[in-house]
Amino acid sequence: MADLDLVFGDDGPLADTIPGYRMRTQQLEMAQAIEAAIKQGTQLVAEAGTGTGKTFAYLIPALLSGGKVIVSTGTKTLQDQLFNRDLPAVRDALKVPVTVSMLKGRANYVCHFHLQRAQNEGRFLSRDDAQYIHKIVAFAEHSSTGDKAELVDVPESATIWPSVTSTRDNCMGQECAFYKECFVMEARKRALAADVVVVNHHLFFADVMLRDEGVAELLPSANTVIFDEAHQLPEVAGLFFGEDVSTTLVMDLARDAHAEFITTAKDCLALPEATAALEKAVRDFRLIFAYEGTRLPVQKALAIKGFDDAYANIQNKLGELNAVLETQAERDPALENCYQRGLALAEQLQRWHAAENSNLVRWVEVFTQSVQLHATPLSIAEGFGKQLNAQPRSWIFTSATLAVKSDFSHYLAQMGLEQAETGYWSSPFDYAQQALLYVPKGMPEPNSSAYTASVAAAALPVLQASRGRAFVLCTSLRAMREVHAMLKEAFSVNGMEYPLLLQGDSSRTELLERFRKLGNAVLVGSQSFWEGVDVRGEALSAVIIDKLPFAPPDDPVLAARIDKMNAEGRNAFMEYQLPYAVITLKQGAGRLIRDEQDRGVLMICDPRLVDKPYGKRIWQSLPPFKRTRQQADVDAFFAEPDPV
Repeated sequence: MADLDLVFGDDGPLADTIPGYRMRTQQLEMAQAIEAAIKQGTQLVAEAGTGTGKTFAYLIPALLSGGKVIVSTGTKTLQDQLFNRDLPAVRDALKVPVTVSMLKGRANYVCHFHLQRAQNEGRFLSRDDAQYIHKIVAFAEHSSTGDKAELVDVPESATIWPSVTSTRDNCMGQECAFYKECFVMEARKRALAADVVVVNHHLFFADVMLRDEGVAELLPSANTVIFDEAHQLPEVAGLFFGEDVSTTLVMDLARDAHAEFITTAKDCLALPEATAALEKAVRDFRLIFAYEGTRLPVQKALAIKGFDDAYANIQNKLGELNAVLETQAERDPALENCYQRGLALAEQLQRWHAAENSNLVRWVEVFTQSVQLHATPLSIAEGFGKQLNAQPRSWIFTSATLAVKSDFSHYLAQMGLEQAETGYWSSPFDYAQQALLYVPKGMPEPNSSAYTASVAAAALPVLQASRGRAFVLCTSLRAMREVHAMLKEAFSVNGMEYPLLLQGDSSRTELLERFRKLGNAVLVGSQSFWEGVDVRGEALSAVIIDKLPFAPPDDPVLAARIDKMNAEGRNAFMEYQLPYAVITLKQGAGRLIRDEQDRGVLMICDPRLVDKPYGKRIWQSLPPFKRTRQQADVDAFFAEPDPV
């Protein structure tokens, strides 16, 4: 390996090739710790504050190690950024001959089989889709990757995509007439041959559990696995270590089976009758739930009038469809595929209802068109621990938010990281000079009916002082909508002409673009804007947070985990709920200061930060802001001229 002191030094290759590069002690130290973990094949959990440059701190030792490396990121956006920007920059600076590949889930690649079928059937959900199909056909003919992110003319949210991509269930595999030119298979081949492969967390865990997405083939040869944005892993892993089944999968089966009737089995008149009956059973099941966005523990779901009958009806109608499919399966590989999916779904529905695994928490999530039946593990530590110890390799977990006051015990326990070393590097930014933490006086208790109105009222003078240029981050969608409505009225009454943006009015990317361009906007958001958002410069000069982000106590999985910990004589609040709130708050607070030139005010409205004994533990986990409880200090901060 090259000497990292030289690589990161002021006269090194990074300084020569990357505009604006400056040596940071924290970045070098983190890179050295990662280099040691890679050499020794050990586990390292590393927190690096905003501005440390953690991406280069892990990429450089990884590329210099000479072994196969898997890098997993939190989102597809970060995945694209790593692959298209960061990795090429590091590779060029180091002049190392490593091959790099990106692997996404199969839903990101156009499927020749389903594209041809959608084109032949000509049944589209909208006029737009009928236009988009021609663009996708042309794209599939000329693209080398088939990655839909490269087709900018068709929005990612377009309803055509599920019809022209495959799922794990409806992929024909080697039976497919297009197997040799399959984009998914080509992506996997490139990944197998590459030195560095970039994936995302959902893909990684889906594959570890389902052996479907190509990572399982990569893992045996990987010397190092690096998780960036590793604070997201407990939640993502929980999705895949559980046993979930969705009515969407049942509806997809019915529609695919009907499509096979049209193309392959026109003489089997029992098939459309069975698919129509199953679709109706699914819709009837959805209708017994009153609201979308509901998360119900299984006891409440089972107590809903009509639940048992509607659930049994889906199982019966699915059984009838399976009986028809069995008679047709030999006619065509696609019909055989439908039959096998039907049998698997019948088993999943039966297993969810039987609830034989006591480590799984059963709960129900209701969406506009569908119902998701979850069985989530109380702990992922055991399941993930098996992956960690399957064979010798180094595992690196890094994020700006993993610790509570530099204590990693919460994260280590969640992930089953008994052998891991830990490293903590604070941000190189001068928070005492660049930022102010403001907790207003006189706020009511967060559970009082007057609280949201008090948040809007307390935020108003801060927004006047900051001249807009703010994020208002709320802990619930309901609070977000209420605060937005109150600010809209207050802006009108007070003649404040700052543009007011609301999460959901358009995509996150479009909203951020507008926010940056406007330069004086106020964006009211919820979960989508707490992390993974980077706005540098004066456009974002204040971040206002309505409440400490404790997970909602009525969340079914959280409630079950709390009950289990308390039954074991542990303190669930201090061991689980408080660390969760701290890590989430650090993410939200991290939106404010993004580089050395940024200045701004972080306003946390929640009086518990000051009034409760645990409040000190929370603010001590934040960067070392100058602190105040006086609005006058906020006014003075914004009245100061920006340092040149």
